[in-house]
Amino acid sequence: MTSTKGFAAQSAKGDLGPYAFERRELRSDDVGFRIDFTGICHTDIHQVREEWGASIFPMVPGHEMVGTVTSIGDDVTRFKSGDRIGVGVFIDSCRICVNCLKGLQQYCLDGYTDTYNGYERNTKQIAFGGYSNYFVIPESYAYTLPKNLDMAAMAPLICAGITLYSPLKNWKVGPGSNVAVAGLGGLGHMGVKFAAALGATVTVLSHSDSKENDAKAFGATEFINTQKADWHLGYRKNFDLILNTVSAQIDLEPYLTTLATDGSLVMIGIPSAPYSISPGSLIDGRRSVAGSLIGGIPETQEMLNFCGVKNIVSEVEVISADYINEAYERTIASDVRYRFVIDCSTF
Repeated sequence: MTSTKGFAAQSAKGDLGPYAFERRELRSDDVGFRIDFTGICHTDIHQVREEWGASIFPMVPGHEMVGTVTSIGDDVTRFKSGDRIGVGVFIDSCRICVNCLKGLQQYCLDGYTDTYNGYERNTKQIAFGGYSNYFVIPESYAYTLPKNLDMAAMAPLICAGITLYSPLKNWKVGPGSNVAVAGLGGLGHMGVKFAAALGATVTVLSHSDSKENDAKAFGATEFINTQKADWHLGYRKNFDLILNTVSAQIDLEPYLTTLATDGSLVMIGIPSAPYSISPGSLIDGRRSVAGSLIGGIPETQEMLNFCGVKNIVSEVEVISADYINEAYERTIASDVRYRFVIDCSTF
C-alpha cells in the first residue's frame, strides 16, 4: 500500500478538505505514477454535490490527471519509469463485450469503472480520483502523453478534449464542414480548436459578447450572440453539425432550424431537465439530435497524438489545492478561462 495525500468531500453539503488514504499495491499489469496536475471538471462539482443522484463518500474527485511514472508491474510493456502518463474518466471496463472489443470502452455494456464516485472493479473498494498526489492504473487504461506539450495544459484534454474530439471524428468533420459550437467554456473552447484544426469552418454560438475575441483566436471565423431573439434567422439550414456544450436549459428549436439537410445537433452538456423538441423541426431536413460521451482508449490516444502534432492544449488557470473550493464557485459562475487545473504537488 502507498500512503497518498489528497482532497476529499465528506458529504454533499461540506467543502473539500485534506484527506490521507492508501493506494493499493501494484498488480503485474499496473502502473504507479506521481500525479503532477489534475483538471477540475464541472462533473466533479455535480457529483460532489449530489446533483446527479446519490454519491459515495468520502469522495476524492478528479478524472483529468497527468503525471510521471514512478513504478511498473512485472508485465508492463508500454511504460517505464519517468514516462509521461495520463488517466481519464474510467479506469477499467468489462474488456469482453462487443463495445470494449471495438475500443469503445466508454460504452461498455457492463458499465465502465469510474475513476471516482464508484468502486474498483476487482477490489470493490471505493475508487479515489485525481485530487491527490499518486495513482495506480492498469497500463491498458492509461495514455501516453506528447513530450512537446505543457503538462498542466494537457490535463483537461483527457476529458474535455476527448469529449469534443470524439463527435467531430464520428460525424467526419473536415475541410468543407460547417460546424457550430454552442457555448465557449471548458468544453466548447476545445471544440473550436479541434474543429478548426480539422479544417472546418467554425462558428461559436454564445450568450456573451465578451468571448468573441477568444473564439476567433481559437479558430472560429464567426461569432453569434444567441441572446438576441432573432439570432438564427440569417442561418437557416446552414450548419452541418452543432456541438451543444451548454448545460443550462435552452430552447433547441432555433438551433435546429440552422441545421443543413442531414445535419446533426449533438448533445454534450447535460441540463437539469429534459429538452422539448418538435418533430417538425427534425422532419424538415432529415435532421438528427444525438449525444456523445467522451471516447474509448484508442480514440483518446489518437486525440492526444493529434494534439501533439497540432500543438493543441487547453487554456488553463493553475491553482493550489487550498483554492479548490473557491475554484468550484468560480466554475459555477463561469468565471474561468477556461479550465482550472490543480498543481498536485500542493496536496
